[in-house]
Amino acid sequence: MYERLQAIVLSILAMIEMELRRLRHDPLEIITRAIQPVLWVSVFGVVMARVRAFQGVGDYITFITPGVILQSSTFIALAYGISLVFERDLGILKKLVTSPIPRSSIVIGRALAGGIRASTQYIIVLASAIAVGAKIIVNPVNLLSGYIFLIYGCMGFTSLSMILAITMKTRERFMGIIGAITMPLFFASNALYPIDVMPGIIKHLAIINPLTYIVDMLRKLLVYNSCEILNDIVILTVFVVGVTGIAIKILNRIVE
Repeated sequence: MYERLQAIVLSILAMIEMELRRLRHDPLEIITRAIQPVLWVSVFGVVMARVRAFQGVGDYITFITPGVILQSSTFIALAYGISLVFERDLGILKKLVTSPIPRSSIVIGRALAGGIRASTQYIIVLASAIAVGAKIIVNPVNLLSGYIFLIYGCMGFTSLSMILAITMKTRERFMGIIGAITMPLFFASNALYPIDVMPGIIKHLAIINPLTYIVDMLRKLLVYNSCEILNDIVILTVFVVGVTGIAIKILNRIVE
């Protein structure tokens, strides 16, 4: 039992190390992916704060900072599956799936690796927001908790990306569906505005949108200095465990 558990942990760590090695060899990716969220905070946030479109949220730049973190991180997590499509076309993934490595380790390891990769936006967006006047709670416990929950949430979106990569047989279809769901996920959430100002249909979509609950957690930790996040954690866990379980179950289909 102990040896099996050790093998699973080592397999997961190997997946994470492989992903971090890729990131280390291409650090420019972090910079280029940071441009859009920095503009969201420094341009959109500043302009909307001046027009005072949402009076009840307080400082608007501070309010949208968690949402911008999630927008940029979620896009990276959802795009992760493209690497699986390339690996399938090259035959690499078939060798990996037929190896002695447990399939659960492959999915969990890659989901965690994708979450860590996506979390690079956390520091960049926070620094940009603080630079333009966002009032972020600088408590180390809150900051670290926010970072951990961001990785956890992005694990779910990475698993969702893997499901889409398994289902979509071509890179073009995969990128098309990612483009079709990324912005709706973002706008049908509480990232840019409170739920109570949304039209009825959008409000219902926001309530079932997992991104809403990650934003809510980050906002409570980084803006309101609140630890009342148990409900968010439970709902997020249902999402992460659910999509990860589905990805594990259908992994074989990617080599068919």
